[in-house]
Amino acid sequence: MRSSLFLALALALALGGGAACIDAADAQSAREVRKQTEASMTLSGVIDIGREGQVEGFQLDHREKVAADVASLVDRTVKAWRFQPVLVDGAPVQARTAVRLRLLADNLTDSTMQIRVADANFGKLHDEKNPSSDDVTAVKLRPPMYPEKAAAIRGQGVVLLLVKVGRDGKVADVVAERTNLTTVGSERTMQMLRDVLAKASVRNARDWTFRPPTTGEDKDREFWTVRVPVSYAFDPKETRYGRWSAYIPGPRQQAPWKTGEEAQAAGTDLLPEGGVYMVGRNEGPRLLTPLG
Repeated sequence: MRSSLFLALALALALGGGAACIDAADAQSAREVRKQTEASMTLSGVIDIGREGQVEGFQLDHREKVAADVASLVDRTVKAWRFQPVLVDGAPVQARTAVRLRLLADNLTDSTMQIRVADANFGKLHDEKNPSSDDVTAVKLRPPMYPEKAAAIRGQGVVLLLVKVGRDGKVADVVAERTNLTTVGSERTMQMLRDVLAKASVRNARDWTFRPPTTGEDKDREFWTVRVPVSYAFDPKETRYGRWSAYIPGPRQQAPWKTGEEAQAAGTDLLPEGGVYMVGRNEGPRLLTPLG
């Protein structure tokens, strides 16, 4: 990858670095943080899996928005994957899965960089117009207002919420599992930004309501846990697709209640914004080969 992409990444990493008035110590801290920051791009698509777990086809969403060399890298990587065969009634079948990928770019020099597929999330193809009655679905999912303190410094990021949904469809509890930032500042500024975005998200989520599942194996549970990603960004998500941005993952916090899954589930940072995703249910195929 040559200098034009390097310039785009350098600009992405610079976003937010001088957004606030900070003293010399904070400025030095911001420079040190920026050196450690990786550029991130999130892409999505559909994979066709053969009976032996081989990838038979891959369709990258919105290919026209992705640089040709990046799209070629993703094509080569995905087509080399192998999955555990998908079984139906004990027999292997052809299958199709949705996929979301996170690309990271690091090892930057004056003209080159290393790009790798760092994370992936697999799941069934959802029909948003006809949601399954096996799932927890949203009734009222009003997004939060952009916190003034975050907007003032053009702070951006994604808060991943864990929401405990009671049988009445109301929120019994909620916790900010992780807050990933997409703008760079000093350690102090970023900690403040994580705190502000997380608190705004949790406070807002307490008024959400959901529709519990009425069919399927989960319908009789005492409660359900769902993940809901909340995005804070100045650009619409349609314009962010295929663009590089800074990526500073935050620490992960466990829910105070049992969620039915391992503490750190792979790929959960890649859930599309605006959706509701049940925790403890593995809907995607199992990848056997390394991501990159």
